[in-house]
Amino acid sequence: MTSPSLEACSLTKRFGAFRALDHLDLKLVGAKCVGFLGPNGAGKTTMLKLLTDMIFPTEGECYLNGISVQRERKQALADVGVLIESPEIYPSLTPRQALEMVADLRGIPPQEAKVRIPEVLAEVRMEDWADKRVGKFSKGMKQRINIATALVHDPEVIVLDEPATGLDPRGMAEVRGIVRGLRKRNRLIFMSSHILQEVTDVCDEVALIDKGKLLFYDTLASVTSRFGDGHTTLDARLARPADPDLTVKRAGALSGVRSCVVMEPTRLRLNFEGPPAERERLLRDLIGLEIGLVSLAASEDALEEIYLRQISRGDL
Repeated sequence: MTSPSLEACSLTKRFGAFRALDHLDLKLVGAKCVGFLGPNGAGKTTMLKLLTDMIFPTEGECYLNGISVQRERKQALADVGVLIESPEIYPSLTPRQALEMVADLRGIPPQEAKVRIPEVLAEVRMEDWADKRVGKFSKGMKQRINIATALVHDPEVIVLDEPATGLDPRGMAEVRGIVRGLRKRNRLIFMSSHILQEVTDVCDEVALIDKGKLLFYDTLASVTSRFGDGHTTLDARLARPADPDLTVKRAGALSGVRSCVVMEPTRLRLNFEGPPAERERLLRDLIGLEIGLVSLAASEDALEEIYLRQISRGDL
């Protein structure tokens, strides 16, 4: 099985005198979720539209699974699911009817669609609403159906443009949960966002863009280590409230941990010194403390600090 891939080669887009993208190079390979970060107007949506042939580049070329989008559009996009700028579904349709229409447009045989559509509805947690009219749905429910339309042909590459923007907290949490579920298959997910919590919650890697230029692309752990003065700020989530004294003392004594504080009853913040590979050892050590560890991830606050610092600099 070949790994899904996405590549932009010297991608440039000018609108008159304005340069929305400036010779951007980015290559993603393998099943993972990559967050595409940047402030409003940085060029994120322009990049996604170029990748999916919605607009044409001034210079450069895009490749999906090794196939040129500009030269072999149909073949390049055949195994790609896209959700850009949230389309509106006909309110008189049910989710099943909407997906049948998309499946027909995609050329999926009716018998195959009959099997695939219930699977997709389950994937976006809308199977109980399959035959209700979309016009009565909340904005979050509609967005889940929009995501389902991008999945109906079971693509290897999924491109999402700020899928949780404009939703209430519950809707945002639901969409993030769905994106996390999409990672379970052999899929490459490329998701633009300006919400740092969204990226830290669901993404494996992050690419930061500003003023049409790529500032960096790396794993979350490497980004926080590389741009965090040699230290990594990690948040440890616990299944039960931590003992403020004993837990902090034991976790703070682990190798590489410079400090440990209780941020919330079930969340510790660790300042860790060491290369990204050492986090595997730290994870084992924390599990060994039997404090109810359920997750260990780069702190959103650390990523926010790096994000703001790199945007203000505009270069590396």
